[in-house]
Amino acid sequence: MKARTTRRPAVRPLSIALAVTVSALSLTACGGGSDDSTGVKKGNDITVGLLLPDRDTARFEKFDYPLIKEEVASLTENQGKVKYANAEASVSRQSKQFQQMIDDKVDVILVDALNSKTIASDVQKAKDAGIPVIAYDRLAEGPIDAYVSHDNELVGQVQGRAIVGELGDKAEKSKVVMMNGDPADPNTARFKDGALSELQGAVDIVQQYDTKEWKPSIAKANMKKAIQSVGLNNIAAVYSANDGMAGAVIEALKEAGATRIPPVTGQDANLDAVQRIVSGEQYMTVYKSFLLEATNAAKIAVAKVQGRSIEFAALTRETVDSPTEKAIPAMLVPVVALTKDNIKETVITDGVYTVKDICAPKYKADCEAIGLD
Repeated sequence: MKARTTRRPAVRPLSIALAVTVSALSLTACGGGSDDSTGVKKGNDITVGLLLPDRDTARFEKFDYPLIKEEVASLTENQGKVKYANAEASVSRQSKQFQQMIDDKVDVILVDALNSKTIASDVQKAKDAGIPVIAYDRLAEGPIDAYVSHDNELVGQVQGRAIVGELGDKAEKSKVVMMNGDPADPNTARFKDGALSELQGAVDIVQQYDTKEWKPSIAKANMKKAIQSVGLNNIAAVYSANDGMAGAVIEALKEAGATRIPPVTGQDANLDAVQRIVSGEQYMTVYKSFLLEATNAAKIAVAKVQGRSIEFAALTRETVDSPTEKAIPAMLVPVVALTKDNIKETVITDGVYTVKDICAPKYKADCEAIGLD
């Protein structure tokens, strides 16, 4: 087996951890440090504009928006509010929503960009209007003030490592299909780079596909092509960049007549993905603490508007580079591989789901088999 190396793009310095606590990653706002480039200083009566990309990814509506809204209220003695819009996977709609936030004179904008390049002109308009912009979850181009996300290359590494580990001694001769995300999403390249750092030289990557807008329907169609090209019984594992596509991949495999589903990865810890892991259909997903990402984004947004500098406690002060900006202040939250062995210690302990949520009647026997009851 060839030695594998890890390439990390423009992130410095980086602390990698696979288990985190809320207290360990709390963000501290203080009086000294980075400059407030906009000169904006307000009290608690603030409006945070929040632009999220789609409704297909379950976490955005169920976790990110409510958590950010709750944290903003908590930080501002219930005087601050969140103005929210969802682009529903439309780049043009997100641009219009961005302009509306500027027209409404919100105090700060948190944006999870559908297209990191095209959003740059909107970010510049906000900057010209004196409104700070924080890139959330995905690194947008343009003059953004900060970036809050997870360690996205580590996500891919965790996924790739899981495949190699599960295949064991057979890995080098095993045929693996890669179902990558949307090439317009800047995170896609980071997920892919991380996965390839583990997979290249360790397995035989026989097919790779990009998935426009992360659509499960496209992933399913591409998986059908892979099955036809490689042969159903020849596919040893599937790297799927997220859970929505993982579900589509598994559907395609089952419809093709698979009696045993090969290891399939995922990301986001969607409820249906956790249930597939319980039943043995999906091998793993990457659990990213929505609580840490969302609450820290809210803290950064409020501190920025109130004219307080931002200091990162446990992860120290990190910076990232985008194609248009250098040394962007960043908070990168670690991730963890979720399998049937640590469901209790991750999504249940963190209150994302209850045992009742996961162990619906269809999964009751599977839950009992792994001690989840």
